[in-house]
Amino acid sequence: MLLNVEHLKITFHDRDSRFDAVEDFSLSMEEGEVVGIVGESGSGKSMTAHALMGLIPRSQADISGKALFQGSDLLAMSRAQLRQVQGKDLSIIFQEPMTSLNPTMKIGRQVEDALRVHTRLAAGERKARALEAMALAGLPEPEELYSCYPHELSGGMRQRVMIAAALVLRPRLLIADEPTTALDVTIQAQILDTLKDINGREGTAILFISHDLGVVRALCSRVVVMRRGLIVEEGPADQVFYHPREEYTRQLIAARPTRKKLRGGGGHG
Repeated sequence: MLLNVEHLKITFHDRDSRFDAVEDFSLSMEEGEVVGIVGESGSGKSMTAHALMGLIPRSQADISGKALFQGSDLLAMSRAQLRQVQGKDLSIIFQEPMTSLNPTMKIGRQVEDALRVHTRLAAGERKARALEAMALAGLPEPEELYSCYPHELSGGMRQRVMIAAALVLRPRLLIADEPTTALDVTIQAQILDTLKDINGREGTAILFISHDLGVVRALCSRVVVMRRGLIVEEGPADQVFYHPREEYTRQLIAARPTRKKLRGGGGHG
């Protein structure tokens, strides 16, 4: 078992109020498995990912339950222990790469970040690993892009840079938090193909979070449906999409935009 989350609960608080972002979330993932979490905005799916990565400030929220990753509880780790896991065995990619990439730093250096933190590789070895990860993420001409800045790349290519940075240490689990939402349909499909390829070639398990059921169906073998901080349905992707048990899941499927509608939105590749 790669990941075993039991009864995760996330409660945000300030002086005046408390809010349960996630009330009860449990999930198991095997090595190399691709699992999707779907739900509307505010369902708790991204908060679940952020809790697993240790990205929720402990001063702002009470987090309880267990999240055993390779046998160690992510929720019980100190900051120092989490840093040993983050980027090495467990990586995340976000929706908008421009907020995650440093605009003043060249692409190659940013892809190498995790190598500088977790290894003692020489500069030449780091560059070789970075170029390899960039190629794996589907970036053309990695050697040329290595010296570029983020603003010189399209949205789709910036997202591939984020994937390369997440993969440079060959993590066991990649959490993808709405990674294709800001991209147009064509680039979306290319990124999904890249993630499938990475899963197939590297055996990287992927926890894919999205509000877009079509995207999840194209990538994931198993699906978890969330609503208001709770899991309402879970099962093999075909079962959830073609024979949903819950009314809420049926409503989500019925409300899914058509490809024609999708072409009108999104960002640039």
